[in-house]
Amino acid sequence: MKRIDSTLVGVDQGSALLFADYDTDGEMWTGSGKREVWHPVRFATAFRDLPSVHVSISMWDMAADANQRADIRAAHIRRDGFEIVFTTWEDTKVARIRADWMAIGALSNDDDWDVD
Repeated sequence: MKRIDSTLVGVDQGSALLFADYDTDGEMWTGSGKREVWHPVRFATAFRDLPSVHVSISMWDMAADANQRADIRAAHIRRDGFEIVFTTWEDTKVARIRADWMAIGALSNDDDWDVD
């Protein structure tokens, strides 16, 4: 469990269309085997410490003639942003994916002392 010791707690959130490969014959739609997309996200304001980040699929458009295999996660979480990573594999065909995300963490306060 993460404890947030701050008088200011920030919540940032957003939505991102990671790709739309069906109309461009992109790799997620026409390829096979392991395929991965990395999408950078930048927070509106940097957090004081590393935030907790949650990512979920909010829209998926997949072909029905194969198993639907998908993995989504937050990677490289920093104070100012992170990357959304979407992975599929084998013969799954993914036309498009939209992901929603939320970050929660302590924000810097004007009264904080910077002691370096």
